[in-house]
Amino acid sequence: MNAFISFFKRQYVFCIACLCAAASCFFVPPSIHYVNYIDWNTLAMLFSLMAAVAGFEKCGLFMRTGSVLTTLVHTARGLAAVLVGLCFCTSMFITNDVALITFVPLALLLMQRQKAVPAWVTLYVVVLQTIAANTGSMLTPMGNPQNIFLFSKTNMGIALFLKIITPYSVLSAVLIALGLLAVPKIRLAYFTGGAARGMSVPKWHTFVYATLFALCLLAVGGIIPKLVLVPIVALTLLFIDRKVLASIDYWLLLTFCAFFVFSGNIATIPEISAFLKRVVGGNEFLASLIASQVISNVPATLLLYPFVNSTASLLLGVNVGGLGTLVASLASLISFKLFTKAGGNSGRYLAVFTALNLLFLAALSGLYAMKLF
Repeated sequence: MNAFISFFKRQYVFCIACLCAAASCFFVPPSIHYVNYIDWNTLAMLFSLMAAVAGFEKCGLFMRTGSVLTTLVHTARGLAAVLVGLCFCTSMFITNDVALITFVPLALLLMQRQKAVPAWVTLYVVVLQTIAANTGSMLTPMGNPQNIFLFSKTNMGIALFLKIITPYSVLSAVLIALGLLAVPKIRLAYFTGGAARGMSVPKWHTFVYATLFALCLLAVGGIIPKLVLVPIVALTLLFIDRKVLASIDYWLLLTFCAFFVFSGNIATIPEISAFLKRVVGGNEFLASLIASQVISNVPATLLLYPFVNSTASLLLGVNVGGLGTLVASLASLISFKLFTKAGGNSGRYLAVFTALNLLFLAALSGLYAMKLF
């Protein structure tokens, strides 16, 4: 029982997804048609991107990049701007959760070593990093799982995608820049960039992972088939580093599969399908934003997609909906766990996190309500 409770705490979204899928099976008995529920292209893209990014992380590429950039600043505000900017920019390409896993520990390391920097500044910077990762990742199809799914599922194309999402990402960047002004310009008494990880990995591995990442970009652009990526990536990692292959978040992939089954079954139940079509159709933004606050934006995307009239509104709703509660975006839980593990005050963190997230949520929702874009 203790082992189950521990597993549930670590993978509660996967467990909930499985329970939902299992419950739906009572209404739609399992059959070969379940295979058609699963979007294999989305899973292929997720697997391939996670593999390439895990390889970059193993090589220490992100940590070395962050360490070099942070040596160029000498005040607390400058350091905060670099750390938050790294999350905003890199999340567009390595996903929001990976950006936070990489750069929140770096922020904690650097900020906590500065004796002149108050503890509230460290907390504030980590919260801004979280917001930056969630809002920066919305700008590209590979920035987060819901974007990967929607871009793979539709034929909107990169130009239309950017047209839809860019104003919201730009507004987020402006608000983040304004938020950084609250960080005092305290002169850092000393500076250390920290040790970069992955130095023992052969340098040519970085080239291999860069090639795999380039193939992912070609697949996102529709130049090569997405399903072709899986055997290429898997075989490459089997030959050069099986540990990277083992480090991929397979629970996320299985979570997607479970929600695919659940949403597929729900769509085939006439009464529920009709209800969701009435509620969601025409109200995609509000429905997805509210659902994201409760079950997080990735499951909300998978659940609501079959019932939407406007994919663009759903895209905006689940991305803006990643702001708000701590569970609105699963990536936010990463920062919270890292901060509290480093000895931070969880109550203060939740208070500051919620306040800032609600401000950003209100601003971006207001932009949508203005119907300017």
